Amino acid sequence: MPPLSGSPLPGTPSSSAHGVAAQGSHRPGPPGNLPDGPTRFIGRGRELDALAAQVERARLVTVTGVGGVGKTRVALRLATALQDRFCDGAWLAELSSLADPALLDHTVAEALGLTDHTDRPPRAWLLEQLAERRMLLVLDGCEQVTEGCAALVQALLRRAPGLRVLAVSRRPLGVAGEQVFPLSPLSGPESAELFEDRAGSAWAGAGETERATADELCRRLDGIPLALELAAARLGALSVAQVLERLDDRFRLLAGGAPGPLPRHQTLRTAIGWTHELCTPAERLLWARLTVFAGLFDLEAAEYVCSGPELPAESLLDVLAELVARSVVVREDTALGPRYRLLDPVRMYGTGWLDALADGERMRRRHRDWYMGLVTWCELDWFSPRQAEVAARIEAELPNLRLALDYSLEEKGEAHIGQYLAGTLWFHWTGCGRLAEGRYWLERALEAEADNEETRLKALWVLGHVAVLQGDPARAVGALAECRETAVRGGHTRALAYAEHRAGLLALVSDDLPRAEELLRSALGRYQQVGELNSDVLTAQAELAAAVAFQGDPAGAVALCEEVREVCAEHGERRSLAGALYVLGLAAWSDGDTVRARALLQECLAVGHAFHDLAGALLAVELLALVTVEEAADVTPGGGAEEAAVLQGAAGRLRRSVGLPLSGSRHFDAPRALCERRLRELLGARRYEECAREGARLDLAAVVARLGHVPERPAAVPGARGPVRPPETREPAASPATGAGETTG
Repeated sequence: MPPLSGSPLPGTPSSSAHGVAAQGSHRPGPPGNLPDGPTRFIGRGRELDALAAQVERARLVTVTGVGGVGKTRVALRLATALQDRFCDGAWLAELSSLADPALLDHTVAEALGLTDHTDRPPRAWLLEQLAERRMLLVLDGCEQVTEGCAALVQALLRRAPGLRVLAVSRRPLGVAGEQVFPLSPLSGPESAELFEDRAGSAWAGAGETERATADELCRRLDGIPLALELAAARLGALSVAQVLERLDDRFRLLAGGAPGPLPRHQTLRTAIGWTHELCTPAERLLWARLTVFAGLFDLEAAEYVCSGPELPAESLLDVLAELVARSVVVREDTALGPRYRLLDPVRMYGTGWLDALADGERMRRRHRDWYMGLVTWCELDWFSPRQAEVAARIEAELPNLRLALDYSLEEKGEAHIGQYLAGTLWFHWTGCGRLAEGRYWLERALEAEADNEETRLKALWVLGHVAVLQGDPARAVGALAECRETAVRGGHTRALAYAEHRAGLLALVSDDLPRAEELLRSALGRYQQVGELNSDVLTAQAELAAAVAFQGDPAGAVALCEEVREVCAEHGERRSLAGALYVLGLAAWSDGDTVRARALLQECLAVGHAFHDLAGALLAVELLALVTVEEAADVTPGGGAEEAAVLQGAAGRLRRSVGLPLSGSRHFDAPRALCERRLRELLGARRYEECAREGARLDLAAVVARLGHVPERPAAVPGARGPVRPPETREPAASPATGAGETTG
């Protein structure tokens, strides 16, 4: 079992799973995305050792158990303890907020930080990317999409021999070779320790009588951690004796007066129900309404979606704070500020109450309207110094945006809103490397029946752009042709400009340079006609510069790109700057100025890495390899050739995930081909291939680090002015059609 071999086996005194975890998990080690626990981890030593032993023996282990028993915490604790034994680290994919099985592969790939810009099915490139990796994958919340998870795990285990999967689910996946680990509640002493820890200052000074009563309470709650936390949160308002008395009364009622323990699932539901009874009417109402959110949400979203005459927005923070204090809502501090979520058992209980209030439809519509407003605001803010914050915000909101999209496309008469959302998210699909999921939503939106020409036109040109970037010219031509024809017929100049722009890009990468220049100049003229100035306009100008340069006018290309740089600097734009930097780097290399070329291309690469622009990063790396050859030749003939060959190999790995047909373009492919010819002459075929294979083991992050340039990361751009926020009015953006929004409280 290669990923675990070479380390002491779990269970020994020096390396037990809980012992390793207790030593701290912040040491430098393999990559991963495991979160820190929000509260102190207590107990579970024997369970962790037993679970570690199962992971040692089997490639798929599923932790099962009733809701609230602590399955996720135990799985993550073990993964943290074992992550150093996997050279590719330990990774978490959270599936609990996933309602659409079609997005399972997208969600897992996103959690792993994998990007692919081809038109291959996500499953295909997910399997390819993981085939050679040695890693531990934690799939949490599999019960939401059990059948899809089972099929995905089967495929992954077949294709990736170095992969182990630790699944968390209320029921087994049913996959051959699966080992099931049923997680029991906490033992008596551990239950008491957890209860006292969560009670905090309210437990200070407790005497023997209180401790004995607490032991009985823990026994009655059957050692279920979530039930214990809910009970501990009532201390201060109630004594431990009062908590026990009230729970006992409810247990007897549910058991028909007969003594004896309730089934564990009923024990948790009883504890949640008792907590619900002790909440104020405002707290119960907010609890129910918060269930319309998926995953994390922020205060501003809750204030808009959940407020109304009976729950004023100005008092909602106080009510939310009480739910946090009662352990009904979990607060998490993130890079975007404080965010909140409901644990699944608590959400399920609240959903039942929302249905009983017959308010679910209105809440779901308000939820959709809030996120429609957020997307509209973010589209405007994309062309600003807050561009990276916008990217981070949309990525964080993706579970809720999926709900909003799904609601709009499934609800009768709302499909035009779905088209609007799918189209307006263009900056996320194409600007942040989410092409595959963007294609999914755009195709769904265009298949839906909607009587709104403007929203359809936007979805069409965005789909055309996605298809161009994925290397699917047939779909791109079809979508863009329909967009152009409809725009001409209806007099939609703006949509016509966008369609011509994307058709010009397709002509550019297809080496039809005169046609590309014609279309791009026409698009820029139309943009100017309607007063458009944004990231798309700058991108079109950089693409025009490439067409001009390839036709033998480098001076004209440089002039166009310098203008792009000036406007980008003025507006704080970064994403569209990459294209101009590449053309300027190409011009500097052509003039023999390798120092300037390297600086420009390193900046281009940093932007590409930050925004998941694989095509831009690929072009920058290939040209940097050529620059490296020429820089080395100026000092020692052949001295830097091996490094250049490594970069060539890394670029070859990137190329497999790039859909844009650059390799078929004589002009875009020229630096790679020239560099390879020179390197084979300098190194010989055998040494060149050896260095290229070394480079093929590097991912994009490793290439950026190797080139000595620290990449800018989303949510941390110099000059940014804090997290992007929607309008202070707490009103959603105007709907794209009359009657589309729902704005009443």
